[in-house]
Amino acid sequence: MLTILIAQLPKHSYFRAVEKQVNTSNLTGMRNSFFLLLLFAASTAYTNAQHTNFNTQSNWALNKKEILFGFGGTQFLGDLGGRDQIGTDYSLADIDWASTSLGGMVGYRFRFHPRWATSTTLNIGMVRGDDALTNEIVRQSRNLHFRSMFYELQQRIEIIILANEKFGNRYGLGGHSRKMKNRNEQIYLFTGVGVNYYNPKARFQGEWVALRPLGTEGQGSGETFTVYNGDGTQDYVAPDRYLPVTATIPFGVGMRMGIGRMWRLGIEATYIKTFTDYMDDVSGYYADPAYIAAATQGDANAAVYLANPATDNTAWFAPGQQRGDAQNDAFYTVNIVVARNITYKDYAKSRRMNRWRGRYKF
Repeated sequence: MLTILIAQLPKHSYFRAVEKQVNTSNLTGMRNSFFLLLLFAASTAYTNAQHTNFNTQSNWALNKKEILFGFGGTQFLGDLGGRDQIGTDYSLADIDWASTSLGGMVGYRFRFHPRWATSTTLNIGMVRGDDALTNEIVRQSRNLHFRSMFYELQQRIEIIILANEKFGNRYGLGGHSRKMKNRNEQIYLFTGVGVNYYNPKARFQGEWVALRPLGTEGQGSGETFTVYNGDGTQDYVAPDRYLPVTATIPFGVGMRMGIGRMWRLGIEATYIKTFTDYMDDVSGYYADPAYIAAATQGDANAAVYLANPATDNTAWFAPGQQRGDAQNDAFYTVNIVVARNITYKDYAKSRRMNRWRGRYKF
């Protein structure tokens, strides 16, 4: 029937029909080829995106929220103790390793930008210094010592100067995944503000006695006495009692590395500048023992003795002589820090547990 119809058509119409059929077939083939090409391009782009995301995606968002735990050592930089030399303020050159004490911290860290984070930490530890541990003649003869627990709340801002963070799998065209090594490393700097409570104590007759109530430099007496400095003599009014609280500014550097999907291990070194010169109860001049005994809020014998326990070269430490310097105190902490990610639940662990219990769930 189709042959008869074709035979009845004019010759030119027949060729036009064949041409139309050929053109239609070519168009369909071109469409199919274009569709396959588009599918291939999309698949390639997806594969490349997976690879790119593995390396450069904002993986920082996977560690936005962390709980911090730290433990380490402290070193005091003030008027007491130090190296076998004249004291050097705010310098590692004056560190007395024998006076190293312990400290720790807990905190919460929130990362709000690939390069920025903020942390709230509670730091607890002890600082101490002892003139008996140095061979520098003036310090050793002065024979003062102290220790103090401190409790410091800090609010820090961190800048991440180097990060290498990669998570997940790399996918191929067939949908097969190839496990990649996770990387989770950071180096960062930080500073901030803090408030510190301290309570210096010293040994008297075998017991540790709080020094602030004693007024070891005549604090609270209101007396005026003559003191000696490099320019001669001058009248000096005994200061008021100092507060056991000071503002602080921490400066530090830290490094972290991943030890699992949810955990990081690192180290932080922090220099803490205080705004008090009485963290060790030493700042100004030796006061007359009579003034100290009259104004003390504690045991008078303890106050007089702990104000000036020198046994050698005692003329160097007579009333009016310099007892400490006017520089504010500082201290260092070095902590091993463990960070626990609380941004999301560890679903991989949950699946493993459910599978172990015979209930594999997604």
